[in-house]
Amino acid sequence: MSANTASTTPSSTKATTKKRLPPEVSILLVLAGIALVYEALGWMFIGQSFLMNSQRLTIMILQVSVIGIISVGVTQVIITGGIDLSSGSVVGMTAMICASFAQSSTWARALYPSLTDLPAIVPILVGLLIGLLVGMVNGWLISFTKIPPFIATLGMMVSARGVSKWYTKGQPVSGLTDSFNFIGTHAWPVVVFLIVAAIFHVALRYTRYGKFTYAIGANVQAARVSGIDVDRHLIKVYAIAGLLSGLAGVVTTARAQTAQAGMGMSYELDAIAAAVIGGTSLNGGVGRITGTVIGTVILGVMMSGFTFLRVDAYYQEIVKGVIIVAAVVTDVYRQKKRTKV
Repeated sequence: MSANTASTTPSSTKATTKKRLPPEVSILLVLAGIALVYEALGWMFIGQSFLMNSQRLTIMILQVSVIGIISVGVTQVIITGGIDLSSGSVVGMTAMICASFAQSSTWARALYPSLTDLPAIVPILVGLLIGLLVGMVNGWLISFTKIPPFIATLGMMVSARGVSKWYTKGQPVSGLTDSFNFIGTHAWPVVVFLIVAAIFHVALRYTRYGKFTYAIGANVQAARVSGIDVDRHLIKVYAIAGLLSGLAGVVTTARAQTAQAGMGMSYELDAIAAAVIGGTSLNGGVGRITGTVIGTVILGVMMSGFTFLRVDAYYQEIVKGVIIVAAVVTDVYRQKKRTKV
């Protein structure tokens, strides 16, 4: 017995002391592999390079930056064991309302007769406030009425989309001021995305807010027993997710220099897919912002690659659905491996 124990102790010690690579490394390898596949297919069938076209890559990064902003908030919601299906509709609602404040002269003359246009900060703050309020309502419904997050945010998704159509009777809003549109020009959407990602990476890794978020997702009952005010914290998490959806709506509007009620359609699914591809577990308690950032880029590379290969848009939607299902299946597999360990 003792000899057997002695023989197994070194191997078990090696197993426990073996260093594991950060999960972001494997996700980066997936990203590199996908990019190389598109590069090879590009030369084989089109005679062009996928990676060496700086204009294509720039457009891709600008497009995914809005999804990335949303996915940072969605990641935190999923870590708590919840889900947010309303983020895309919040983008559309925010776009319509903040665009109306960013229009030339109308609101400015009503509030400030001496001005021609409202300062750009006004529509920006309006958009952020709307997103924050929607997120707080989501959090309150989930925390105090005990409605499942799926149902609460699904209802908000439908309601917010209805508000965006009602607000301007379905008509697009254009004629936005140059000072507001500046937010969507050049690389500003990417800068906003990276700043948001950096802030919440630090918040989740090094602050009490992050510890509470992970604790709730890992075991909500244990979190309550340990003294965490779970209901209040969930309101904070969903409020932040709503705030970031509002910010994405502002950036989207400034990029397009117009607003339409259909803006943000299916963005919530893209954000969830980016988070799950980046290693966030739908069971809660596991996830990193750095992984979500890489997952967002992977999603953008895949969609940009399909366009590069001239794949029909209908097929792109089909493949995107397969990607989401595959990401969930991979998450389930990872959970089973953790349980066995």
